[in-house]
Amino acid sequence: MKIEQIYTGCLSHAAYYIESNGEAAIFDPLREVDPYIKRAQKDNARIKYVFETHFHADFVSGHLDLAQKEKAIIVYGPTANPCFEALIASDGQVFLVGDCKVRAIHTPGHTLESTCYLLIDEFENEVGLITGDTLFIGDVGRPDLAQHVIADLTQDLLARHLFHSLRTKIMPLSDDLIVYPNHGAGSACGKMMSKETTDTLGNQKKTNYALNPKLTEDEFVDAILTGLTVPPQYFPKNVLLNIQGYESLEKVLHRGQKPYNCKDFEKVAIDTKALILDTRKASDFAKGFIPNSINIGLDSNFAMWVGELIVDLKQPILLVAENYEKVEEALIRLSRVGYDYAIGYLEGGFEAWKKNGNQIHTINRITAEDLVILEEIHQSPVFDVRKKSEFQSEHLLGAINIPLNEISNYLAEFPKDNYFVLHCAAGYRSMIAASILKKNGFNNFADVIGGYNAIKLTNIPKTDYVCPTTLL
Repeated sequence: MKIEQIYTGCLSHAAYYIESNGEAAIFDPLREVDPYIKRAQKDNARIKYVFETHFHADFVSGHLDLAQKEKAIIVYGPTANPCFEALIASDGQVFLVGDCKVRAIHTPGHTLESTCYLLIDEFENEVGLITGDTLFIGDVGRPDLAQHVIADLTQDLLARHLFHSLRTKIMPLSDDLIVYPNHGAGSACGKMMSKETTDTLGNQKKTNYALNPKLTEDEFVDAILTGLTVPPQYFPKNVLLNIQGYESLEKVLHRGQKPYNCKDFEKVAIDTKALILDTRKASDFAKGFIPNSINIGLDSNFAMWVGELIVDLKQPILLVAENYEKVEEALIRLSRVGYDYAIGYLEGGFEAWKKNGNQIHTINRITAEDLVILEEIHQSPVFDVRKKSEFQSEHLLGAINIPLNEISNYLAEFPKDNYFVLHCAAGYRSMIAASILKKNGFNNFADVIGGYNAIKLTNIPKTDYVCPTTLL
């Protein structure tokens, strides 16, 4: 039995491939399915099943395209009610993949249909447990997401389901099992996941706070609900796409791969009210960009920030990228979180725009050393766009915290008449914020190169407690 984790770092996502005697199965696939098909072809295997652990919130699964291309059977756990053909497994149902078995174990909690899959090799040994978002390494799946789709599925109700699922279904299993979760650190589906992406169940029983056998049900509920942040706005929208279905990736790519020259690009942007999304690095964007464009660079958590900041999944998008390969990458990564309405890209990228003599805007950037001088002379307001938890850990004395994912709700807090400074941890998020501010008419500000990582090396006063200027 082959078991392979296929990890995608920008989404902190793990899909799984298993193969035995010419038959294969994929668990929780991403939107682009060709890599899974090629992996099976390498083993001269046929993909028989597409197993889904639940209706995902943080990405659009590739189950429909994979089933269509491979004539595979989509499998969900009990209570699932998708709007397409699928096999709804009963609790304990066994599926044959070659000489191996996959046993469905219904584990409601993260969602009502959440199901883990026990992997049993050709010698009848239980070797692994694909846990989806039920059990992570160091954490468990947050139980508050389903209520944003079905109001009756409250976080308290699902937390109690999760308590019993873990105690009666997961913890009695063998300590030797390898735990294969759907996510690692960085995902918003949990709150304190480990950077490790696999572990033994025995070690998780010893180290995972949620598996502490001494916790009462009420203590467990309190522990997993405490400290939850508001989930990204695109999560419930992705759930609905995963339940209801979506266009094939081929159609999405075809629509988005239309090239426009500078003149037509500008006209289409106006006619369609498209968002101009510049995917270049922050340092390149700052030196020059198309007016009213937003920068979300491909070099980091691109899809996550698109999902956090672009409210409408059907928002028409025009892309600016370094080259055609980057355009294609952007389209795939947009599709992973349900943004299927990119309508084209600027042929030749920003360099073509600049050579054509079109108007450009820039972002003023300063070094951390420049900030020291500014603080000594002008006492300019400093806005920190990191997460609240990062800010609480350590920040500049007197800085104002407006997390990037909330910036559109707090634009009035930024002064239009007074000079101010912007920073995040390293410069990626602050450039996104800078582009949003610029689009909204703010001009008298600067972004700190290197962000707080550079600032903390200076002698500017810092504090490790929350100051009164925290806005959230």
